[in-house]
Amino acid sequence: MTDHDLPPADAALAARTQEIYERHAARFDAERAKGLHERVWLDRFLDLVRPGGRVLDLGCGAGEPIAAYMLERGFDVVGFDASRAMLEIAERRFPNTEWRHGDMRSLDLGEAFDGIIAWNSFFHLMPDEQRDVLGRMAGHLGRGAALMITVGDRPGTVVGRVGGDPVYHASLAPVEYESILDDAGVEVVDFVREDPDCYEQTVLLGRKR
Repeated sequence: MTDHDLPPADAALAARTQEIYERHAARFDAERAKGLHERVWLDRFLDLVRPGGRVLDLGCGAGEPIAAYMLERGFDVVGFDASRAMLEIAERRFPNTEWRHGDMRSLDLGEAFDGIIAWNSFFHLMPDEQRDVLGRMAGHLGRGAALMITVGDRPGTVVGRVGGDPVYHASLAPVEYESILDDAGVEVVDFVREDPDCYEQTVLLGRKR
């Protein structure tokens, strides 16, 4: 399915994602679980990143708990998000960290990173956008660099909630993620569907060849 085949309601909802996070930034941050149920996966990701390496956090939100944990571990984090309201919170919390405003759909930073993470952000993109952005992310990875994203366990779209408003999520088939990344020079190290130890999240971990 291409984005042109999506029901109009799906496309319209996907187009509102940035607006919804902008409007509900404070509420989302307050309600966002910060107990680090993601720790095992974050540690696996960071074990593939050179010590003190430069990590791009795509869809960093307000910086907690993902960026905060990586900073605590001694990594050089660059936060990147489409919501200025989210970034303002992150900047207040971590004024010595680099926070950039931008849309991952047009990611083109002209630099390579030792790791890229897109936790609970990449899956807001429509299918064709995901296909394109996977290549963009791979192009920002140095040799041996790590990549970690959360996706769905099967192809399709679902509707979640942010601040009471509906928000769009989509996923490709796992085999398609692997194929696209392989073509971009990224090997899938692990893919776990609905990890029971991580709030049933589906996680893809890869490494640039």
